[in-house]
Amino acid sequence: MKYRKRPVEIDAIHFDGSHASVLAVMHFVDAGRTTTEIRIHADTDPAKTHIVIPTLEGDMKATAGDWIIRGVKGELYPCKPDVFEATYEPVAS
Repeated sequence: MKYRKRPVEIDAIHFDGSHASVLAVMHFVDAGRTTTEIRIHADTDPAKTHIVIPTLEGDMKATAGDWIIRGVKGELYPCKPDVFEATYEPVAS
């Protein structure tokens, strides 16, 4: 039997590894009022900066180019850009 994913709207932010992007992700996490405590590993090279996000599946790493998604229950998780583009589309507001 086949199944289709139910349409669901999520909040997401693109992480590019830059200092401004790190600040934007921190604001995104705080705005979601989540209890998830992310860990930021900053480097002078944005390509080496990453974020560790605790998830139900264990700690997951977001690197430059990834999307940070807030799920329907407020949970956070990273998503690779190709998977994000194949799975999500912008919602008209």
